[in-house]
Amino acid sequence: MNRMHEIEVFIAVADAGSFAAAARCLHLSPPAVTRAIAALEDRLGARVFQRTTRNVTITDIGARFLEVARRVLSDLEAAEREAMGETTVPQGHLTLTASVTFGRSALAPVVGTFLATYPRVSVSVLLLDRVVNLVEEGVDLAVRIGDLPESRLIAKRLGTVHRILVASPAYLAAHGTPRAPADLRSHQVIAFTGLMPNREWRHQNGPRTASVALAPRLEINDAVAAIDAAILGQGITTALSYMVAGHLRAGRLVPVLQEFTLPPQPVHLVYPEARLMAPKLRAFVDFAAPRLKSALEDLAQRD
Repeated sequence: MNRMHEIEVFIAVADAGSFAAAARCLHLSPPAVTRAIAALEDRLGARVFQRTTRNVTITDIGARFLEVARRVLSDLEAAEREAMGETTVPQGHLTLTASVTFGRSALAPVVGTFLATYPRVSVSVLLLDRVVNLVEEGVDLAVRIGDLPESRLIAKRLGTVHRILVASPAYLAAHGTPRAPADLRSHQVIAFTGLMPNREWRHQNGPRTASVALAPRLEINDAVAAIDAAILGQGITTALSYMVAGHLRAGRLVPVLQEFTLPPQPVHLVYPEARLMAPKLRAFVDFAAPRLKSALEDLAQRD
């Protein structure tokens, strides 16, 4: 079996954390992944992974070999790009992901101007209200909103957004304005499930973070639909500041319980760690980061 193939499979398993996920990422069958790792271990005379029925963990020898393997693969990819003339001219395909609303309002316009600037690059944009595993799902870059867990991903900070409760003036005129988080229990709540998991609203209570359990009249997994329902006077909903900035300026919505708002959440561009970035990815990061940062700063000034 080809040694470079074994190294590629080994890195994929290490990044994905499972044989099955690595197989999906590489478009191989699970037995093919198992055979590649077995051949590598036979060659090294040592196990690189400990396997159980539940998980796969890298061994000490595997961790040391992983560092070298990444360097070898990265050097090979760089040599191939140089031979193909890719080192100076960004070209090829990029797959990007972001939440649905942020992607529509901020990322999509930036992608459009990027494509006009780099005609040899094509882009797929996946707008999903969930965290995408970049390695497992073959995605080059993501926009992440919120604190980042420890990972091997590279993160470039763009700015911040904050969560906000909003309602229409008509709704508040009919039902009154809540003065404390507990008052929400007597109001009609529209829960956007992406920001109100477990039917709880998290808020600041002095120096501490607290939560209030709610019984929403309506639950929606799409932010725009939840905001539209609030505009129609159907209740109070929660959103991120960029989602409702225009509606607040137009007076269609007003903020509720602002003094209990949680601290701002960071926004990052994240992409997998690599010794040498592909020119197409480097070009997009350099192009998109200042534009998205400017958009977030403009939004913060208008909030």
